[in-house]
This record gives sequence, structure tokens and C-alpha cells, in this order.
Amino acid sequence: MTKWTTAKIPDQSGRTAVVTGANTGLGLETARALAAKRAHVVLAVRNLQKGQDAVDWITHTVPGADLELQRLDLGSLDSVREAADEIRAKHDTIDLLINNAGVMFTPEAKTADGFELQFGTNHLGHFAFTGLLIDHVLAAPGSRVVTVSSVGHRFARGGIRFDDLQWERGYNRVGAYGQAKLANLLFTYELQRRLTGTRTIAAAAHPGGSRTELTRNLPPVVGAVTKLVEPLFQSADMGALPTLRAATDPDVLGGQYFGPDGFAEQRGYPKVVASSTASHDTAAQHRLWAVSEELTGVTFPVLQDA
Repeated sequence: MTKWTTAKIPDQSGRTAVVTGANTGLGLETARALAAKRAHVVLAVRNLQKGQDAVDWITHTVPGADLELQRLDLGSLDSVREAADEIRAKHDTIDLLINNAGVMFTPEAKTADGFELQFGTNHLGHFAFTGLLIDHVLAAPGSRVVTVSSVGHRFARGGIRFDDLQWERGYNRVGAYGQAKLANLLFTYELQRRLTGTRTIAAAAHPGGSRTELTRNLPPVVGAVTKLVEPLFQSADMGALPTLRAATDPDVLGGQYFGPDGFAEQRGYPKVVASSTASHDTAAQHRLWAVSEELTGVTFPVLQDA
């Protein structure tokens, strides 16, 4: 079977894609690939200078790229609302919303709103951002919401810690990351259920082992081991392929999850992969959705609970 590469991305002319965390790593490669296929790409980034560097790089590698820079700090709900308002004012429709940005294995810290940093940034920020843009996404036929998870979602073996979501009773950076990435999948599956009957689908992806800046917060021992095996990791452009396939392959079905096809899903070309049993817990999906609406103050009024 032919391997899926960016050569298979259909022409994206006339389509608008919003990519969070598009200034580096997977997000940068995702934005570049979409721009190369003539999409109008909104690079939603926390640091505008780094974002401008990304715009300059993409423009250099993709002459004529149609790009837009948007400030977005997913660790601040005020910033999320401001960014969503600005995007809504500029775009009547959004064809692709790619929730890519994230932090991994951070020391204990809180977001501007007091949430555990990894859960607040990776899940709650994207939940709110999606909710605030969802009507413009629904307005585009064939639109998609793609959220980037991780094989690390399996670290959350006990599922979501609903009795201690913010890890106030003993912080563990690996466990907290696992919970945040599991939340990404629970959100995707619940969103897809609510999108039933619309012309929009939700899908998820993970990059396997990829060389990106996400490894900067690894604990010392894990970091040392990672440096030894890093040569085995794939490049960021390969790591972006599952996201790009979930976003653009015409044959993608709502609720599918893409990852590399190699050993332990660590490297290779994108295919449909399985997620943990915990990610398919429909009661947890429903409960997390309700808790997320409560914590962020963002609801999805156009999507009724089925």
C-alpha cells in the first residue's frame, strides 16, 4: 500500500486553516504544508516575534504563501477569547481548526486562570478556543477540528482524576501530561458525537517520537535517556503527517485517530491507530465536557447533547 505523504494533500485553495502553536515543531510543519497547498493559514502563537520568524521561514520556503499571524496564549482564557474574537471578525468561515499547541512534562505551575498548566493549556485552552469558533467552523462545508494528542495519553492509566483535576494532592508531571493528552481524545470523541448530522467532523492525531521543542521540560533522568535515543526519533515534518492526514485526507471519518505506522507508533507514515480503553469511556467523555464548560465558561450552544 502506498504511504501517505504531503503529496496526497488535496488543493486547499479558498480554505482557511487555523493552526495553534504554529511557530515551531509540528505546528510549523503543519502550517507550511497547508500553505504549500494554497490554504490561507492563520498561525496562532503565544510569542509574536517567534511567530513572525515562522511566517518569514514559511514565506521563504513557500513563495506566495498566504499567511496570517494571530496572538494566542492558551494558558489565559482572556487571551483565548480575544484571539477568537479577532479571528471571527476576519473570517466568516474556518475550514480547518488544528489544535496543535501544547506543553509537556512541565514543573508544577498554574495557568493565568489557576489551572494545572498542562491540563489548562493542552485541553482547557483548546476546548474554549474550539467552542468560541465552532459556529464559524460549522459554516464551512467539509470542515474539520483536529486535535493533537500523544501516545502519552496512556500514562493516565486511571483515567481523568475528576476528584483532583488540578493535581493539588501531589503533583506528577508525567501523570499530569498523560491526563491532558487523554483529555484531548475524550474531547475529540465527545465533539464528534455532538457533530453527528452536521457537515463537520472531529479527528485526532499523534506524532509518535518526533524531534521538537516539547522535550525541553523532561525530568533530568528522562531527559538524559531521551538524548541517547533522540537520533531514532523522526523529524518534525514526518511527525506532522498524522495531523495533516486527519485534516485533509478526503477518506477520513469522524472520530478517527491517526499515528505513525512503525514500531510502537513511534515513527513512520500515518495510519488509523487505536487509543486506550480509557479514552473510549463515554461517561468520562460526557463528564469532562461538562466540567470543561464549567471551568472555562465556554459552551457549545450550536451542538446539542445527544
